[in-house]
Amino acid sequence: MSDARKARAVGFNHIALEVGDIDQALAFYGRLFDYKLRSRSDTSAFIDLGDQFLALQQGRTQGPDEGRHFGLVVDDKEAVRQALAAAGIEPLPGPFLDFLDPWGNRVEIIGYTNIQFTKAPHVLRGMGLAELAKNEQAIKELTEKGMAPD
Repeated sequence: MSDARKARAVGFNHIALEVGDIDQALAFYGRLFDYKLRSRSDTSAFIDLGDQFLALQQGRTQGPDEGRHFGLVVDDKEAVRQALAAAGIEPLPGPFLDFLDPWGNRVEIIGYTNIQFTKAPHVLRGMGLAELAKNEQAIKELTEKGMAPD
């Protein structure tokens, strides 16, 4: 057994999704979410998520995702449900709010108030979301881990 120190994973800086076309991807995600573009080029775009970002990379060639997905945390899950309906996008069957984008990337929508994932207050303030709060169950889970919000 080695005594070497192991690095500890502490979070995600970004998630990268392969898409077919950057302009089409920005238009698609713009129909569902209010977002700020961090930067872009002809083959990539970076959607700002405060202290994280979603990278869109041109060049998707594989088939649609099945179980593989990422959970995108939003301030208003019902607003996303309504935007999906307005865009004619059918959520995938199952207990969660999952959908496939036009290139087969599977996205699960998760409401911020219901989960342990927490943005620091100064990051929420900078994002214009200072009023977002956790529900009682999320606070209980965070408290049990010694991570309750102040």
